[in-house]
Order: sequence, then structure tokens, then C-alpha cells
Amino acid sequence: MIKKYTFGNPIKTESVIVSVEQSQGMPEYGEINLTEGFKFTYEMSPDDIVYGLGEANRGINKRGYIYTSNCTDDPNHLEETVSLYGAHNFIIVSGEKTYGLYIDYPSKLTFDIGYTKVDELLISCEDADLDLYVIYDENAYDIVKQFRKIIGRSYIPPKFAFGYGQSRWGYVTEEDFFNVAKGYRENHIPIDMIYMDIDYMERYKDFTISDEFPDFSEFVRKMKEDNIHLIPIIDAGVKIEKGYDVYEEGVANNYFCKREDGSDFVAAVWPGYTHFPDVLNPEVRKWFGAKYKLLTDSGIDGFWNDMNEPAIFYTPEGIQKTKKIMKEFINSEETVDSVWDLRDRFNDLANHPDDYTAFYHDVNGEKIRHDKVHNLYGFNMTRAAGEALEEISPDKRCLLFSRSSYIGMHRYGGIWTGDNKSWWSHLLLNIKMMPSLNMCGFLYTGADLGGFGADTSRELLLRWLAFGVFTPLMRNHAALGTREQECYKFENTEDFRHVIGVRYRLLPYLYSEFMKAALNDDMYLKPLSFEYPDDEMAKDVEDQLMLGNEAMIAPVYTQNAKGRYVYLPEEMMLIKFLPDGSISKETMQKGHHYISVPLNVVPLFIRKGKSIPVVDFAESVAEINPDSMQLVGYEGSTYMLYEDDGYTRNYNMSSNMRTVK
Repeated sequence: MIKKYTFGNPIKTESVIVSVEQSQGMPEYGEINLTEGFKFTYEMSPDDIVYGLGEANRGINKRGYIYTSNCTDDPNHLEETVSLYGAHNFIIVSGEKTYGLYIDYPSKLTFDIGYTKVDELLISCEDADLDLYVIYDENAYDIVKQFRKIIGRSYIPPKFAFGYGQSRWGYVTEEDFFNVAKGYRENHIPIDMIYMDIDYMERYKDFTISDEFPDFSEFVRKMKEDNIHLIPIIDAGVKIEKGYDVYEEGVANNYFCKREDGSDFVAAVWPGYTHFPDVLNPEVRKWFGAKYKLLTDSGIDGFWNDMNEPAIFYTPEGIQKTKKIMKEFINSEETVDSVWDLRDRFNDLANHPDDYTAFYHDVNGEKIRHDKVHNLYGFNMTRAAGEALEEISPDKRCLLFSRSSYIGMHRYGGIWTGDNKSWWSHLLLNIKMMPSLNMCGFLYTGADLGGFGADTSRELLLRWLAFGVFTPLMRNHAALGTREQECYKFENTEDFRHVIGVRYRLLPYLYSEFMKAALNDDMYLKPLSFEYPDDEMAKDVEDQLMLGNEAMIAPVYTQNAKGRYVYLPEEMMLIKFLPDGSISKETMQKGHHYISVPLNVVPLFIRKGKSIPVVDFAESVAEINPDSMQLVGYEGSTYMLYEDDGYTRNYNMSSNMRTVK
């Protein structure tokens, strides 16, 4: 059962696409105070678990800390970080009373979950203009399924997007990309995608190609001949430059966000000073989305949208204020306080809150200040692309994912979890974040394997790849100036060949379980407690995940570890993909176990009475041989396999299922 309560005059986000009848009065649980903005309070029982919040810091159980939905470009995901790139306002209280809450509010929203007061859940925001959905069911898993049905089907990418991808900020020339492809192919390490960061553009201008690619279509064609898809980046800011067609068209048609005086808002990002397309306006979305055709006409069939919180390095107004402070500093005697104030001023130039209150959107003819709809920007940029790509190629799926997002964007594209670091703690955070994202509809997700910022190690990359084998988006991405982390640049490349090869051996199963989750509004990765709600020990496990309907994963995420402890909620079969290509099997009883996991081994647990399909090693998705498929698991069991052509939009559960024996 779902009840909807409307307060004030909410902005229509279009995150919920199923009509829910308006309820009168107040929700059954919790108290609502509207005297100062909006406040929802609920007294939690000692054993209550709080799930949800999608892309958020810390654990699967969100209890004990504070989280703020405020899409933020911050690469330093520390334990104290309260806002990341996404805003996913869905939580479930599971315990003495079990219910879900979705607060459809596109501005800054804070969840204080037992932080200020240990037993109090407090949800608050500045304006009492929102839709509150309360979902009732017997358990958390069923609440997720109800929620997923009202927000719409999750985005489905093409099958090649389940292959492995290599990325790095710093690939500039055709030769750079050919060398990466050569490094993987000559070492027989599987790969399907190479990503193109900002350097492929002409001076970082969207929908342009630099002179380093004299015949871009031919370059794309050659890569595809080698079963490698190029995936270019598109940023939110449009460079201010006379003669640049995107800029000229945007100005002429009033397609850019405005200052209060009606002039085009200006902010600096990678190209220098830019304007932001007003993607909350349907006309602008149609215009901006149509620009992707420049690249699809060259054979491109995948994109990643970035910098769309939107990120702001600085504004002319911010620079003027800073210059004034600098002049005052120069003309006075420095003190510790004045030096520190100056340092803070420079640090605060990027993404300053004042800048987000300085520009406006046209929302159905109404002028709305950006900070009131801030969390919708990335959603609508990706919506613009998703809707356009469906028009450009109505029968063909395109790969599309984004950095910033809001619930509802999951219908148009996936997400990656942003600019993480080469830290073991971020591998663990990646593990814990995945089921929370699935709860909010984001199935095609993953992190930058090995870490984007800082320098990875061979061990960390291998362990992260061994987890990435199971995430729908499997991409190795690194920042300019960091250690080169292409897999063939490390010693004993055969270990990387094997670990990534396991992804391809499991791909029919992973793709099948992803498609079942997407088409049934279900989850691909789940907390153990969702499958074992009566198991008290399972509720505490946050470093193991249920995968699909047959498997459990238990990644190693600790430096120098030779293995790890696992908890089995029932009898399971431990299978290990060994470096010689063989698979070991061991039946293990319910309870706690220590398992040995060498760096070049990928472990997987199969639930009692079940089995999964495995195929032979392949170097690309196109080369996977379905005739090599065999079942691994319990004898006598079968598996219901979903398979389709992987490229068209003709996905159908009833016609694309077959039993594998």
C-alpha cells in the first residue's frame, strides 16, 4: 500500500510516473512539523535498520549518521562526507514498524538518522513544498518492489556495455587509444570499451572533435572492427565562444540558464567560462539532446555525462569578491587568521552555495531559482540525451550513464559513483553502496575500479576488479597525473587476464539476472537481510551481497589479506574460478567460515539447490560462444536463462526465457 501526502506547492519532478491517490491527514507513523519548513520525526526502536539513500556514504544500514541530498562535485569521499553526486530521497525503516518513505523534493534535504538523537529519525528541508510517499508492506524487500513500480522501469543498456572498459583522463590522440587497444589485445586481456575523456574535444567544447582525430568516423570504425566501442564524455557547460555553433544557437534561442536580470549565467568549468543549458525546459532538452547525433552519425553508441551537478569552478562574481579580499590582504599586515581566511576563500570558490542561488530556470513558464531544483539538473541532462537517442536510433540501445542523478533518471541511464580514490576504504564503500542504488532503481552502476584519484597498487586493482566482475558497469578509470593503471602495465598480466576473463565467463548469467531485475522492477544486488529477513546475523552483514536469485558474493577488500571470513545464512556451494581456467567446488554448511582467496582467484557462492551458467573465456562480448555454456552448482538443478539480441529494444521476459539443464 502506498499513500501520498502533498504539502504546499511542490515542483513536479516527474520522478514518479504512476498516479498515486492523494491521502488526507497525516501519515500513520512519525510526526510532521510545518512551522519552519518541513520536519518529519520518528522515534526509532533500538533494533530498527534504515536502508536506502542510493548514492550515499557509509553503510547499507544508514543509522547513526547524517546525510544531505545535495548533488555535490566533491572527489574526497571521506567518512565525514554528507553529500555525494546523487540525490536519492528514499529510505526504509525496518524493525518494530516497517515502512518506506520517498520525499520528492528537488532541493537540499537532510536525513538525520540517529545522529543528533540516537533514537530519532529527522528529515528536514527549508521549504514545505513537497510530495511525501509512504509505503507499507511486511518487509523491506517488498517495499522496494512497490517503490520501483511507481518510479518506472530501470534503464537497459546494450549487451556490449556489460563488457570491461578502460578509461583514463589523458588519452589525447588516436595513437593513445590505439595503443590501449593494442595493449589489451596483445596480452589477450578481454575488453569491449575505451572511454574518451575531455581531451578528445576541441578545447573542451561539447560536440566537437579535436584535430588529433582527422577522420573520426574512420577511427570509430577501425576500433569497432576490433570489437572495441569508444565512449565519449559530454559535459554540462557550453563554452562561451563566438562562432561555436552550440553556443551561438543557445544564446539566440534563450536556451541557457539566466541570471535574475535576464542575462545568461556565466560559470567556469573545463573550457573556461561557459553557459549551462536550461535542461529543465523541454524545448532545451530536445535541442541539447539532438546534438548527440553528431557523434552517433560517426558510429558512437555510448556516452557518459559528466560535471552535471552542475559543477562550478568559479564565477566572475566570485572572482571579483576574491580579488577584493586579496587587495585588502595585500594592503594590511598578515596574521594567522587573515592567511587562513584567504586560503579558505580560494578553497570555497568552487561550487560555492551563493553561485547556485544566482541563476534561474524556466520551468513550465515559471522562473525558478536554481538551488530550489538543484538536484534535478543531472537527471534532466541525461533525460535529454536518453530521449534524443531513442529518437535518433529508435530500435537500438545506446550506452548512457551520468555522474549526477535524482530518482527518475534511472529510466534514462545508469550512473557511476564519481571521482573516488585509490583507497581500500573506497572499495568497501563501493560494495556497500551497490544495493542502496538498486533500491532506488539504479541497476546499471559501478565505481571507477582501482580508484580515479591517487595511485593504485597492483593488489588493490586486482581485488577491485574481482568485485567489479559482478557490477553491471565494469570500468577502470584513472585521473591525469596518477599512476597508469591499464592492466597490461602491471607484472604478471596473466592474473588480470584471468580475473577479467571471469567476467566474460559469467556474462550470460550476469546479463540474465540484470534483465530479470530490470524487467520485473526487482534488485540485481541485495543485502543478505532481504533474502533472509528472519536471520539476525544476516542483518549485520554489509560486506557480502546477494546477486540475482542464485548467488552470493563476498569480495576481499583488505590490503595484504590472503582471504576473509564469511557468513553463510544457509548451506551454499563455494566455487572458485582458478587461474588455470578450472573451477573448484566445495559445499559449505550454514555458519561462519574462513575462505582462502589468492589475488588471482575469483570466489562466488551458489545457493543451495541452484546453479548458474558459465561459458568459455572470450576477449569481447561479441566473441562469447553460447554453445560452450555449462551449469555450475548443485546437481540436478536447472537455470532459467534470459537472452536476447543485446542491441534492439525488443526485450521481453516471456519470449526470451529458456531452461538450461
